[in-house]
Amino acid sequence: MLKVGIIGATGYGGVELLRLLDRHPDVDQISLFTSSDEGKIFSSKYAHLKGIFDFPLQSIDMGVLADLDIVFASTPAGVTSNLFPPLLGKKPKLIDLSGDFRLKDPQDYQRWYNKQPVLEEMLEASVYGLSEWNRAAISEAQLIANPGCYPTAVLLSLLPLLTSGLIDGNSIIIDAKSGVSGAGNTLSRITHFAETNENLLIYKLHKHQHIPEIEQAIGQFAKASSPITFTTHLVPMTRGIMATSYAPVTANVKEKDLFDCLEAAYEGSPFVRIIREADVVGTKQVYGSNYCDIHVKVDERTNRATIVSVIDNLVKGAAGQAVQNMNIQFGFEETAGLQGVPLYI
Repeated sequence: MLKVGIIGATGYGGVELLRLLDRHPDVDQISLFTSSDEGKIFSSKYAHLKGIFDFPLQSIDMGVLADLDIVFASTPAGVTSNLFPPLLGKKPKLIDLSGDFRLKDPQDYQRWYNKQPVLEEMLEASVYGLSEWNRAAISEAQLIANPGCYPTAVLLSLLPLLTSGLIDGNSIIIDAKSGVSGAGNTLSRITHFAETNENLLIYKLHKHQHIPEIEQAIGQFAKASSPITFTTHLVPMTRGIMATSYAPVTANVKEKDLFDCLEAAYEGSPFVRIIREADVVGTKQVYGSNYCDIHVKVDERTNRATIVSVIDNLVKGAAGQAVQNMNIQFGFEETAGLQGVPLYI
């Protein structure tokens, strides 16, 4: 049975981690750590936890963390680059939900995140935690860089088609939309109710930090190096991501070939569902779950495929994939703590 710690427990990602780990059959103890609310009763921050988690938040103590089996960090970028180095090589396995360890090139991190990069030895030790594509490395790693929410949706839908040569990787356009929870619970103008309600916002145009992450992963898993066009939008809903990608299909490729490829790639992957027949595809069908649903359509007039992927940004896009990676690290059933029907209404 595992002793687990969550740093940044009061954020949306931290609360979602707590929800999933609380029902995990192999987790015995959960400790919650914060840098700003030490001593506060956790349920006073979130009323739905009253009578369930009525214990105080702990200050971040390296001695306490070093005695745990696994530590999750759900913090803003730039925090774990300082917190995790003293724990590397010690007892706990480490899973970082921020972007500090995702980009292998320190200059890319400095450019896209506008922060000082982590030590190169930490980057070398980190393993990119795209669960379905990197299981072997994840199972042996101490430090996991959990993927971003947008990259998870994009990569799961594109990688099989790219590695099989069914789509042209030189001309990929990705249109992605996310619910407001993806911005975290820190107040800002664009996540203010008056700004998001009945509004559709495009943001970080050609500047989103997930662009180099997606390109890096395509290079790692599909051995392709062409740049992508990637745009992000904020939609007035709480949870969910829809990533719609457009790419030319290669010679003589039919729609059936794309579906066959996707199904073969994810045979034995319980959280990726390939939807062959669909009049509509929506984020509600994966709400509150660790599923990623993928649908494709080929436009024979333009010889271009439309590839649609939907996930819950807080689950498969963050906490759920982190728990899935923990399961892989410790040799548990990959679905442990993550079973459940999506919440539709």
